[in-house]
Amino acid sequence: MTALSVSTSSAASLRVDAIVVGVAKSDKGLVPAPGAETVAEAFGGRLADVLDTLGATGAEGEAVKLPAPDGLKADLVLAVGLGDAAEDGRYGAEALRRAAGVAARTLAGAKKAALALPTATPAEIEAAALGGLLGAYAFTTYRSENGKAPLGELIVVAARKGQKDAKAAAERATVLAEEINRTRDLINMPPNDLHPKAFAAVAQAAGKEHGLKVEVLDEKALAKGSFGGILGVGQGSANPPRLVKVAYTHPKAKATLAFVGKGITYDSGGISLKPAGHNETMKCDMSGAAAVLAAVVAASRLGLAVNVTGWLALAENMPSGSATRPGDVLRMYGGKTVEVLNTDAEGRLVLADAIVRAGEEKPDAIVDVATLTGAMMVALGSRTFGIMANEDGFRDRVHDAAGRAGEQAWPMPLPAELRKGMDSPVADIANMGERMGGGLVAGLFLKEFVAEGISWAHLDIAGPAFHEGQPFGYTPKGGTGSAVRTLVQLVEDAAAGELL
Repeated sequence: MTALSVSTSSAASLRVDAIVVGVAKSDKGLVPAPGAETVAEAFGGRLADVLDTLGATGAEGEAVKLPAPDGLKADLVLAVGLGDAAEDGRYGAEALRRAAGVAARTLAGAKKAALALPTATPAEIEAAALGGLLGAYAFTTYRSENGKAPLGELIVVAARKGQKDAKAAAERATVLAEEINRTRDLINMPPNDLHPKAFAAVAQAAGKEHGLKVEVLDEKALAKGSFGGILGVGQGSANPPRLVKVAYTHPKAKATLAFVGKGITYDSGGISLKPAGHNETMKCDMSGAAAVLAAVVAASRLGLAVNVTGWLALAENMPSGSATRPGDVLRMYGGKTVEVLNTDAEGRLVLADAIVRAGEEKPDAIVDVATLTGAMMVALGSRTFGIMANEDGFRDRVHDAAGRAGEQAWPMPLPAELRKGMDSPVADIANMGERMGGGLVAGLFLKEFVAEGISWAHLDIAGPAFHEGQPFGYTPKGGTGSAVRTLVQLVEDAAAGELL
């Protein structure tokens, strides 16, 4: 990954390939953002005029290259848009993350670049650093010709002294970026190489590296434990399922969180086969499990005073002579029975088993993460995930945490009247209900498996987990690492006594 450092030196004095400055748009034209002062001086105070001549607007996502003038030790100046000018010269964390991400992508192939953006506080330093590290991401494992290498080194120019705070901000950004990029790598990996057993091995390796306790239940252990949901989804595949527990403990912890991730390493839909055109990206159906693994590792690396357990419900959903059929009844872990009306509603089945198992350890809260329903994408689009919960207050706190972490999310209801649509004549519940409000129906199904007295939230990340369009900001094409930042923020909130 791109190397990161923080410097309080003048941007003009840094020997780098490129200096990145921010520009914004105002009623009076382009405005250089704080941090660009020494660069603007090198242009004789005419940086904005030069950029205006080149057609720059300062809009978010814009990047304009300029040859560096005398007075700078860099070869190139890159001006990135911050959007509308801020009256106080301070720009939000997300604007900084996106601008830094655009810069890092634009400078792919460069050895060293400096970010001279508005970074006067540790929070701003962290935002710029995180955006830059995420923007520099590239998945090249399977390319025989990798093209341009990612940006080699990124220097964040701090606008004031305070190395201690700046160092902590950079360290947190590095941990988050490395774990989000771990998630992206897992999502982008082809399903022939990331089946359940292989995913479990990745978790074991991460546990060994970061001092986590990892337990893996294979198909025999799952059968012995009566995990009917995970087994039912995975029984049609030649690659058997797994349930992985990844546990981080802290000696001063006063709260315990359980994260549950949907890990369908490939989703064909099973017997209820997906139509043509809907299979090609289904390697991403394990995004929730990848986010959970990364969040637990991040909690350990940051030394957060909370006990955190991740549950990765891993299976491959395939059609075959041994696959679960529509009309089958599965006996889930804990004894509840489910009539399977649609084998493509499989994520809720593996999650239900894992939620019950997680609840047996009596955590203070359970948060599950899943690319669960296309209906949530219809409701919220491709960049926002939905949040449902069994308590409105907990749902609102999770939503607030997502916002502070910089992830787009929206609170969704769990209307009681939709529960009746899942009544089954032969089992305790069916895995399908009313078509309208399908994302909410899925949430209501999961709620049935949450033990009394445990706060629970469900994050449906079907939209933002995998980006099929062109990169933007710090978001690449492919796996995005959605929800990792929110989960880590929840752990930090719990450590501060502000979540539960």
